[in-house]
Amino acid sequence: MEKPNLNSRREFLQKLLAATAMAGLCLLFLLLIGCTGGRKDNKSEHEEIVDEKLPGLLLNGETVEGWEITNFGPQGPVYVSGDAIILAMGDGCTGITWKKEFPSIDYEVTLEAKRMEGNDFFCAMTFPVDKDHCTLVTGGWGGTTVGLSSINRRDASENETTTLRKFEKDRWYAIRLRVTDNQIKAWIDEEMVVDFAIDDKVLSIRPEVELSKPFGIASWVTTAALRNIRVKEIE
Repeated sequence: MEKPNLNSRREFLQKLLAATAMAGLCLLFLLLIGCTGGRKDNKSEHEEIVDEKLPGLLLNGETVEGWEITNFGPQGPVYVSGDAIILAMGDGCTGITWKKEFPSIDYEVTLEAKRMEGNDFFCAMTFPVDKDHCTLVTGGWGGTTVGLSSINRRDASENETTTLRKFEKDRWYAIRLRVTDNQIKAWIDEEMVVDFAIDDKVLSIRPEVELSKPFGIASWVTTAALRNIRVKEIE
């Protein structure tokens, strides 16, 4: 009877062990890839906001660099909470003013704002129009008025841009403002609320928001929240 070949058996066992080890390494590699992918998919909303470094982002909810708390006098406290900046209710205006470079014409501003407490404007955005200034009022005069203040010294409650709109508390509204050479346009949640040709009209702002120049946002006896403030120049 032929004796078994011990060398062949040893070679067979060595090949089997090598194949088993290689399979184990492949499985471990696949598991590591899966774990890494899981961490990426579970990235929190807050991390996404912090990581966002888009050009024109003025407020990312993490810092207030470039902004100054507007010294209106009777203002409420201003602070960052989560991904937003809070303008807490005061006895008059509470707001923030941008202190760095800002365009004066041919630009667009977008932001999100909401009313948390109170019944008056939660986003009065004062902005430059070449050498003049104007304010887009959102939710003023009892909480429903939208328009520009002021045109030929008539407020947002009494000029050709006046519209009325109901605003829910604790709901974010997307606000967009576009300023060109002879036109001011504004949208709330994609609905156009201002389409104003300047022509020979005189633009001005109310004394209450004088300190918001050149660009600032304020609330009136109302707690408001702001986030994702961006500006871009229009070519």
